[in-house]
Amino acid sequence: MGRKFHRISLGGVWDESEIRGHRRTYVGALPGLIIHGLKKCEVNNPVFLLDEIDKVGSRGHHGDPSAAFLEVLDPEQNSTFTDHYLNVPFDLSKILFIATANSLDTIPAPLLDRMETITIPGYTYAEKLAIATNHLLPKQIRLHGLGETDVQVTQDALLKVATGYTRESGVRHLEREIGSLVRAKAVEYAEIQEKKEAGHSVLTEYQPLVSLDDVEEILGQEKFVNEVTERVSVPGVVTGMAYNGVGGGILFIEVSQMPGKGNLQLTGSLGDVIKESAQIALSWVKSHGYEIGLTNSPGQNVMEKADVHIHMPSGGTPKDGPSAGIAMVCALVSMFSNRTVPSTTAMTGEFTLRGLVMPVGGIKEKVIAAHRAGVRKIIMPLRNQKDVTSDVPLNVREDIEFFYASTIGEVLREAFEGRLMVRSSVSTVIDSRM
Repeated sequence: MGRKFHRISLGGVWDESEIRGHRRTYVGALPGLIIHGLKKCEVNNPVFLLDEIDKVGSRGHHGDPSAAFLEVLDPEQNSTFTDHYLNVPFDLSKILFIATANSLDTIPAPLLDRMETITIPGYTYAEKLAIATNHLLPKQIRLHGLGETDVQVTQDALLKVATGYTRESGVRHLEREIGSLVRAKAVEYAEIQEKKEAGHSVLTEYQPLVSLDDVEEILGQEKFVNEVTERVSVPGVVTGMAYNGVGGGILFIEVSQMPGKGNLQLTGSLGDVIKESAQIALSWVKSHGYEIGLTNSPGQNVMEKADVHIHMPSGGTPKDGPSAGIAMVCALVSMFSNRTVPSTTAMTGEFTLRGLVMPVGGIKEKVIAAHRAGVRKIIMPLRNQKDVTSDVPLNVREDIEFFYASTIGEVLREAFEGRLMVRSSVSTVIDSRM
C-alpha cells in the first residue's frame, strides 16, 4: 500500500484519556494514542493496527475507553475527531484502522457495529506442516546459530510434533516445540565440535536429520492422544463440537441415570444457555419416549423412577451456547436405549422443542478441530451445508463424511445407524417439518 504503519497495543488500556488525550490544564498532559501515533508516522493517512481491542478495559471512574473508540472508528464521525490536548477537530477519515481480537464476546455491541468482522479460522494440519517447513524451522535454525544443512527435520517428524505435542488453532506452541528440537541438535552439534577441537576421538559423527523416532526421544512422551479414535463407544456418551475464541474443539457429553424421582443434574462449568439446551433435550425425550421405543406405552414417563446426570468433562473450561442441543438428545437416547453412538461420529446443532434442527455458527473452526481429533463423520444442520461447502478446506472435506439434518428424527437415525427402534405408526411425529 505504500503507507506508514503504526501499532497501538490496547491490552490494559483502562483510562479514556489514553484515547482522547488529557486537557492541557493538567500537569503532564499528553495527546491520546491516536494523535501520538500520527505524530510518530508524520503523515495523516497511515495504517493503524489496534492490537487486542477485546482487551480494552470496561467502564470505570476513569471513563469508558471502549466508548472513546466509537468516534475514532466511525467513518461518518471521525473526520471531526477532537483530542482533548489539541482541542481542535482533526480528520481521522484517511487512516486505515485494522483491529485484532481473540473473541467478539467482550467487545461492546455499538463498537462492534462500527467494524467489519473478518474471521480467521485455525490452521489444518496440512497448513501447519507447510508453515513449519517454510517458515518456523528455518527461523529457529537461524536463531540458534546453525546453518540450513545443520538441522533437517523430516515431514513425518514435523507432523508428529503438530499432532502429538500441540493442540491449538495457531502455530505459536508448534514453534516452541520445533525450537526444542533445534536446541537438542544444537547441543549435540556443539558437544561433538568441542570433542574434535580438544583432540578427543568421536565415536559417531553428527547426524543433522531428525527422524520420527527422534521426536519422542527429544520431546518426551506425546502430550495429546487422539481422544476420539482412542475412545471406546459407551452408551450415554456422545461427541459434540465446540467453538471458542481461539478456535474449535470437541466436547464429550456424558449422561448417566440412577434411582430417583426424575431430577436433572448438570455439571461441567456450564452457562445458562447450554443448561437450557439440556432441559429442552430432556423434555423432548420424555415427551417422545414411546415413539422412539424408550417406553412400552404412550404417556409413560421414561424418568418415572430415575434421576439423570449430564456431565461435560474439562470442568475448568466454561461452556455455553445452544450448539450442543442435538448431541444432548442423542446422549440421552443412547443412555435410555442402551445403544451406542460411534466414537468417530460428532455432531453440532441447535434443537427446538418441536424437533427442528437449527443452524449454528463457527462451522469451519469446529470441523477443522474435529478433523484434528480424528472424527470421521459429522452430523449438522441442513442450513449449515453452505458453510461447509464455502469455508471448509477441500482436504478436510474429503476425509470426513457429512450428514445434514433438518429434524431430530433424521439425526437419531443417522447417529444410531438405523439401530434405534422408531414406531412406524408415529414415526411422522419426529420427522414432521413444522
